[in-house]
Parts: sequence; structure tokens; C-alpha cells
Amino acid sequence: MTRAVVPRRGPGRPGYDLESLLAVAVAVFNQRGYDGTSMEDLSRRLGISKSAIYHHVASKEELLSLALDRALDGLFEVAAEVRRIDAPAIDRLEQLVRGSIEVLVERLPYVTLLLRVRGNTEVERRAMTRRRQFDRVVAALVRQAEAAGDVRPDVDPAVTARLLFGLVNSLVEWYRPRRDFDSVDIADAVCTIAFDGLRVRRNGRRR
Repeated sequence: MTRAVVPRRGPGRPGYDLESLLAVAVAVFNQRGYDGTSMEDLSRRLGISKSAIYHHVASKEELLSLALDRALDGLFEVAAEVRRIDAPAIDRLEQLVRGSIEVLVERLPYVTLLLRVRGNTEVERRAMTRRRQFDRVVAALVRQAEAAGDVRPDVDPAVTARLLFGLVNSLVEWYRPRRDFDSVDIADAVCTIAFDGLRVRRNGRRR
């Protein structure tokens, strides 16, 4: 779970709360790389002293942990919602994709950071473990849809899951928010491309 945001405005402080501090930190991590960012870099970007940053967090690692949890918690919330749906696995899989895209669009900087971690720290390794847990949720749904005859059986479910979410995750490389193109539009496009290719043909038509 992400840490609750409690604004703190002591005498002489510029008014940064944890939420705004985290947003700036994530932007700098994505720009310079986490390893290439120091607390001094964050201090300069924020225009506040390092002690003012430590007023909210204990370390740079805590900022990274909060940021990665922001992305991962969103994905697992979607997975939990999908588990509660009484529907065929193929429909739950599509809903998982749609919900994940919504999380990606709403939390784009945080998901971008998540997809760039390489396991160089304990915080990153913990995040990668959670990512693998989410991947297993996707693969399980693919297997269920395959067993129901709704997904083509000639591709390994784990491979299908990776390819499907590789398509979703690629959005961080090119998607930029636009007023005329929201998360629903993105989800419609991804699901049209992905699921038209996944569904088994029945009587010459795709289900």
C-alpha cells in the first residue's frame, strides 16, 4: 500500500507534501535514471533543502518504493476486481487488459519507472517479484481461456501472457496524454488488435 499523504507546512517550508514531492522525484528518476539521481539532484529540482525532503521520507530508496508501489498497487487492484467478475476467462482477461491500460494511463510516470527497474537494489528486486506475481495472474487467465476453447492452443500460455502485456507495456514508450484520445480509446485499440488474434475461429468467424 502507498503511504498516506499528509501535507506538512512548517515555518519556512515551501509547501511540498509527500504527493507532490513523489511526483517530482519520479520525473527525475525517469529522466536521469534512479541510480543516476542523488538526493542533491532532487533538492535542486524541488528548490528545497535535503532536510526538507527528509521531513517526508527517510531516504531515496523510500521514494523509489513508494513510486513502484503506486504502479503495482494499481495493477493488483485491477486483478482483484477481475477475480470478482462472474464471466468467461476470455472476458476477464480482456477486462484485466483494459483495467491495466487505465492504470498505465492514469499513473504513466510511475508505471514507466516500474518497467525500467533492473533489480539493482532490494526495493527493485521486491518490485520485480510483485511484477512476476502479476504475470502469473495473466498466464492463469490465458490457460483458463484456452481450456474453455476461447484462446488458440498452439501458443504457450506464458508466452501469450508476455506478448499480450508486452503490447500493453509498450505504451509507455510512445503514449502521451491527449484530450481527444483517452484510456478507453487506447484499450479499444489494444483489445481489437490483441483479442482478434487470440480468439479461436468458429465457423469461419472469430468468436
